[in-house]
Amino acid sequence: MPVNRIFGTLPVLLATIACGGADGSSGERRTVIQNKGSDTIVFVALAWAERYLEFNPNVAVAVSGGGSGTGISAMVNGTVDIANSSRAMTESELEEARIRGIDPTEHVVGFDALAVFLHPDNPLDELSTVQLAEIYGERGAYETWSELGVSVPGCSSDEIVRVSRQNNSGTYVYFKEAVLGQAEYKPGSLDMNGSSEVVDLVANTPCAIGYSGLAYATDGVEMPCILTERGDCVSPSADSAIDGSYPIARPLLMYTAGEPTGPIKEYMDWILGEPGQCILVDKGFAAAGSVNCA
Repeated sequence: MPVNRIFGTLPVLLATIACGGADGSSGERRTVIQNKGSDTIVFVALAWAERYLEFNPNVAVAVSGGGSGTGISAMVNGTVDIANSSRAMTESELEEARIRGIDPTEHVVGFDALAVFLHPDNPLDELSTVQLAEIYGERGAYETWSELGVSVPGCSSDEIVRVSRQNNSGTYVYFKEAVLGQAEYKPGSLDMNGSSEVVDLVANTPCAIGYSGLAYATDGVEMPCILTERGDCVSPSADSAIDGSYPIARPLLMYTAGEPTGPIKEYMDWILGEPGQCILVDKGFAAAGSVNCA
């Protein structure tokens, strides 16, 4: 059972709870670290939390999602110990933290290729970031698949159904920065709460296109390669995320209020060590450094 379902959301940081026996007597006391944020990272964070409880039974990690912005806000407001994020903190978030006397410390815990998803019947096998901007950007010209030179079986309307994320998502923010630049999103997209919802909708909608972390890909969707400025078409993968050849690759981040100490530092060190990094790799992401997970 996931740790967050066991402990729920506790009202204080580094809460210490007594692990009592059947007779109600108090036994060992357990520290609970609060961890919240990115839906891209949440299922890895849950796996880390469960494995860490086996490694150190005296420390439990209560994990919840809600989006990168939600996690960062909670860290700045002092209601969580660690914020998960799939994008860097904004200047306004950093300023708010400084006003509250917090100096956020950024930890790169892995890398992710932000994949573009198409229905399996869509014959399009490559896209450029310029074309993606024409699809998703507010002044983008593309509204139909025929404008991209393809006919999609099962999509009688020819309409490009744009699937996106809600604006508190780090994936939403990163895609905007990396693909749209200064432009805003075009109105009328279907904005999903989570990455798996994006994939599910695209898998069941021939007219659809969506984007999310590579780790959420299933057999029900196809992922076109993305053309680089040099003209190479690079597929999303852990390797292309690490070496930077994939045009829409990003770091996976965790933020703490200053340099972590005590149980939080021990947990962060474990995540960045081989046990934590191999869990990350097993979930489809790229490690933050060189690890041997054979």
